[in-house]
Amino acid sequence: MKVEILQVGTLSCQLFKRRNSTLQILTKYGIDVTPEDCRRDLDDPILNHLKKRGLLSQCTHEPELSQLCSKRRLSLYCGADPSARSLHIGNLLPLMILLHFNLRGHNIFPIVGGATGKVGDPSGRETERTEIQHEERESNVENIRKQMKSFFRKGVTFAHRRNQLFKDVEPGTQMLKNNIEWWENIRILDFLSTYGKFIKVNQMLARESIKKRLNSGMGIGFNEFTYQILQAFDFFVLYKDYNVQIQVGGNDQYGNIVAGIDLISRLHRNKADNAVHAPGAFGITVPLLTTSTGEKFGKSAGNAVFIDKYMTPSYQLYQSMINLSDGDVERFLNKFSLLPLSVIDKIVLKHKQNKKQRIGQKILAVELCDLIHGQGEGISNLIISETLFGGFHNFNTLEILEAFRKQGLLKTYKACMIENLSILNVLEDIYRQQKSRTELKKLIKGGSVSLGVKNTRIFDSDLRIKPDDALDGKLILIRVGKKDYHVIEVTSE
Repeated sequence: MKVEILQVGTLSCQLFKRRNSTLQILTKYGIDVTPEDCRRDLDDPILNHLKKRGLLSQCTHEPELSQLCSKRRLSLYCGADPSARSLHIGNLLPLMILLHFNLRGHNIFPIVGGATGKVGDPSGRETERTEIQHEERESNVENIRKQMKSFFRKGVTFAHRRNQLFKDVEPGTQMLKNNIEWWENIRILDFLSTYGKFIKVNQMLARESIKKRLNSGMGIGFNEFTYQILQAFDFFVLYKDYNVQIQVGGNDQYGNIVAGIDLISRLHRNKADNAVHAPGAFGITVPLLTTSTGEKFGKSAGNAVFIDKYMTPSYQLYQSMINLSDGDVERFLNKFSLLPLSVIDKIVLKHKQNKKQRIGQKILAVELCDLIHGQGEGISNLIISETLFGGFHNFNTLEILEAFRKQGLLKTYKACMIENLSILNVLEDIYRQQKSRTELKKLIKGGSVSLGVKNTRIFDSDLRIKPDDALDGKLILIRVGKKDYHVIEVTSE
């Protein structure tokens, strides 16, 4: 029996009528999206679908949870501590699970760890976390709160443009919380007297993250040792007050998630709190985000791709996906795109027919930029990339200028002004305090600076830029070194 929230209406959907950057690329390469493709994803049981996308690694009591998913509206949560100013793309995997559930009518609770962030999670770490000052931590909390809110709001729109049958399903609610809301009023003696007897130290010592630290010689502080209690209690509060039955986290969170399920079970079994009514608690974990060679994406690996535009510019995010190996394309598309799985199969097949075109990487890069930063981000970055590395023949001048403007990579000069400036003056204006006048002169003299779409090398620092250096009288391209490009818009006023 299917519950009403999973009934998605008719097959008569007119796909992608509105401008869609991914559709533009799919159309270019002859890849179609049919109603059957869309229907197949929606008809697939949610847990099975998440497995196919490589998002589900472990699930407690899976048969029971699978039945519940098809029978009733559930609530689930995942948390993120403010250990950095921004989430990175590895943090998005549990959020993707929440988004998939939310699109199918289930309620989600993204949690910012304003309280747990004061302590620090030892999971997956061999050393103690560096303490963050209060002001910085509070700033991180606010940044991550905004990122989570934006991600799920944009995520629904993103999904509707990839599979319009999602429009026939009313999404569940999205309730963002900060765990400081319940922790700030709890006194330690009250907590120990009420809940301490239900927390077993032998089980805490048995957690893999704790054993590793105890055996490392570094030991573990009491603060980090008790982190699993804090996370377990978060689950209990959400379970009791908001009927949240599922916690989602990374594989390294499995022990903490099980600790929460155990605490809920003990409290429910002993009727320590009469408010507990939910029929069960479950845990889902996602795999760590790695490349095909096993390399991790994240802060600890030193290669984090942040979702904050100021930390990882949108164009840099695009390029990081373009540079992925062919072996990563299918896995990353399955995880981060909401295109139907059968469409992703078509993309991968087309990609394998001519890997030099990097079709899979281009679609992945556009998808991830649109998912994180909003509709249109991907296509603007594609235009920039294709223009810089593939030539100016694929797009008109206005499209190119608009793409660079959208990414904040465009500098504007009046025609009468630029005619009176030397190439050195222009570069000084572009680089400001990043490069000295002497450095720039050396680059020009060494032939590292080129001008125009034909990449004409410049050796004279006093050379004046002429009107005919501008493409269509509007666009000037300056290249410094092999990869540093600057686009200038020339205006008449």
